[in-house]
Amino acid sequence: MKKVSFLLVFGALAFSLCVASPVSLFAEEYSLDDLYRIALDRSEILKVAEENLAIAEIGKEKALSYLLPRLTATGGLTHYSQKKFSDTGGVIQPEYGSSWRVQLDQTVSTSGRELTALGISRQFVTKSVYDVTAIREDYFLRFVASAYYNVLMARKVLEIADSNVERLSRYRDAAAKRLRIGEVTKTALLRAEGELSGAKSDRLQAQNGLELAMAVLERNIGIRDVFTIRDEAETEGDIPALDVFRERAFAMRADLKSMEVQKQIAADQTKYVEGAFWPTVSAFAGYAGAEQHPASSSMNRESIYGGVALNFLIFEGGLRKAEVSEAKARERQAALFYEDLKKGIAIEVQTAYLDLVTQKGILQFLDDQVAFARDNYKAVARQFDFGLANSLDILDANTLLVSAETKVASAHYNYRLALLRMKKAAGTLLSNES
Repeated sequence: MKKVSFLLVFGALAFSLCVASPVSLFAEEYSLDDLYRIALDRSEILKVAEENLAIAEIGKEKALSYLLPRLTATGGLTHYSQKKFSDTGGVIQPEYGSSWRVQLDQTVSTSGRELTALGISRQFVTKSVYDVTAIREDYFLRFVASAYYNVLMARKVLEIADSNVERLSRYRDAAAKRLRIGEVTKTALLRAEGELSGAKSDRLQAQNGLELAMAVLERNIGIRDVFTIRDEAETEGDIPALDVFRERAFAMRADLKSMEVQKQIAADQTKYVEGAFWPTVSAFAGYAGAEQHPASSSMNRESIYGGVALNFLIFEGGLRKAEVSEAKARERQAALFYEDLKKGIAIEVQTAYLDLVTQKGILQFLDDQVAFARDNYKAVARQFDFGLANSLDILDANTLLVSAETKVASAHYNYRLALLRMKKAAGTLLSNES
């Protein structure tokens, strides 16, 4: 009987734990890489970019179709109201007649502009691949990594707020104890109660901030189930020179490669438009058949034919000349856009580099500050216990500790975000290079 009661109590306790803390027991835990992989499958923005790549692939198939001949088949059947004959007995109008034809034809330009169009379509596919990579990098940094580190920062702020409430609770209890024995006045206890109330208010704000940060992350990634995130700190190393990042960016940036392909596309489009001044050659071959009742003596029941034609457009109102001028202007535009993008990338790399160096330097100083603040609080707390420090001393030490812990947490996550921004600026965010 006792064993059965024990099992029932144990089962009830286990069930209550499952209900009371479903997040900690059943929530899936994701790292930053896990979140990015999920975003690749669920993000509408990334799917739109991938559809652009699919459209470019279809465009290549369309360009290839112009190099292949066309095969057409036609047929018809005609019924007449009456038969008509001439005075000599020849058929003028039959009762019915039918005809059919199969023809193979192809038209090409002597300039080879169809091959140029096929090359342009292939370049559009390459450009779309680079565009998708650039969009993925931007999405990863702006919507995944930023939201991920916002959650980590909000979680750290909540931990700091919990520690602050715990410290001030101990201080409030100590002040109440010393008030009872007459070592401090009631003002010290009231000040402790006020500080504790403020700390609880800060904790509530931190809790709400964490919930909001999680909601933003859930929306950006597309996760509806309850989950938690895992903090995986990256290994720190020496920061290379600025020139190294700049050269890497010029060689690796997907958007710069895309613009480089766009320059070549613009040059090939000029060549394609200039090909309109060349004549075209058409070749055709086919089989035709006919039947009627009654049949005339001169009816041709079947024929096989073929031919070649050369077509040269002499005047069209200056349209081709205008199209060539427009294509050359677009080619100059593409070259200017490319140079402007290179200058923008150089500035972006320098900005990210300076931010990274600054964040690393700030982090070193703040690590020292938080260590000093913790030692200071412990020393002042011991002095307060022995009556060698007053309430203002311990509250000042606590405020300094909370401020230092918050700053160092912010600096840690800002530094890690700065590392990702530096990788994006250098074009290696989603590659294996560091």
